[in-house]
Amino acid sequence: MKNISINKRQHQDVRIWIREQLKDPEFKAEYDKIQPEFAVIRALIDARIKKDLTQKKLAAKMKTKQSVISRLESGRGNPSLSFL
Repeated sequence: MKNISINKRQHQDVRIWIREQLKDPEFKAEYDKIQPEFAVIRALIDARIKKDLTQKKLAAKMKTKQSVISRLESGRGNPSLSFL
């Protein structure tokens, strides 16, 4: 595995770590389960960027806060269908 040295500390590249972990069938099964959620999040982010909107501008259009958009895009939000 490739480690990246930052200020004398070793940090592993997350993409390499994921690739290694995906060799484990249990990890891969769990990873595959969450991929649809990540695909929706990626589509939301891509649509916002395509419309040249910041999180703050999108939040204003939706009459909500930027922090709500940030939580949604990071996968920490739990939006209702009406919100989406």
